[in-house]
Amino acid sequence: MAIQKLGIEEFLQLARLNLVLDVRSPGEYVHAHIPGAYNLPLFTDEERKVVGTAYKQQSRKIAIQIGLDYFGVKMRRMVEEVESLVSSFKPVATTENQQCILVQCWRGGMRSAGVAWLLDLYGFKVYTLSGGYKTYRQWARMQFDKPYNLSIVGGYTGSGKTGVLDVLQDTGRKVIDLEGLANHKGSAFGALGEKPQPTQEMFENLLAEKLFELQGAPVVSGLEDIFIEDESQRIGVLNIPNNFWNQMRKSPVLFLDIPFEERLIYLTEEYGKFDKASIVNAIIRIQKRLGGLETKLAINYLLENDHRECFRILLKYYDKYYEKGLHNRENLPALLNKVICINGDIKKNTQKLIDEKAIAQ
Repeated sequence: MAIQKLGIEEFLQLARLNLVLDVRSPGEYVHAHIPGAYNLPLFTDEERKVVGTAYKQQSRKIAIQIGLDYFGVKMRRMVEEVESLVSSFKPVATTENQQCILVQCWRGGMRSAGVAWLLDLYGFKVYTLSGGYKTYRQWARMQFDKPYNLSIVGGYTGSGKTGVLDVLQDTGRKVIDLEGLANHKGSAFGALGEKPQPTQEMFENLLAEKLFELQGAPVVSGLEDIFIEDESQRIGVLNIPNNFWNQMRKSPVLFLDIPFEERLIYLTEEYGKFDKASIVNAIIRIQKRLGGLETKLAINYLLENDHRECFRILLKYYDKYYEKGLHNRENLPALLNKVICINGDIKKNTQKLIDEKAIAQ
């Protein structure tokens, strides 16, 4: 019996409950993949190159023969690896869905067909993705064209916006943490303490999956909006996709209005723990915009262990930078809702934001 190919929507619904195997080469997978997929490469990067060259320069049959030479010696190991994965993964079966394994390659062609055949022969229930990862990428890009109800959590640097998002998420609200997806906090200091950033393609995949996930999430207390932090379009080396970014710029802004000194305390505690060399390097990256004198003063304060005065200079700079981005919106007066916060109490500020949002609705 032929192994069934699934369309992208059905494939992704099953992917929430079952094991997804990406059988592309390690290099393809590392560049970007379906979030949550496990890499079970049919070919190494070098083997893929050899097979591809044979396909282009000789013939399809010769390429298949070479591929079979590579595949044959790996069959037992691949089956054993999948058995181990299934045992640890414990796919969730429902009354509508038996446990299964989902397999995808680049175009939904020979690689996924070969691995699916092997696993089906062994006794697994297997489906493949029609069109492969290429179809998935088309689907991912389409997610950014859809309309969403967004509520932008704004505020100057040091307002604890990420902490507010965490509390919102803990209370069941719909939240997207762009900085979490990007492994970067958005400023010149944003990479400190973070893992390396994903590729642009992988960042888009993660964002698309999050949007897809939230479409079916339950509504809490009548607030069906997706809460998302106000960001520049660029986060580190990554860019928020244009269509989604444009939606963000036209969405209501809940601005956490927290006094400068409170934010300075927060910023000093947040970044003062990092080594001086890393902080100095971050300051140097913005020296052209910060100005020569302010750069020198900030670094001198840091070297003298006066973190507070160092970050005072930097915070004033970022306040001006954020102010410019905030006002670079069409119809800002209609979008802006100030949430007056007297201190840095994240939970209290989150509740004030929820109350303000309820009033605005």
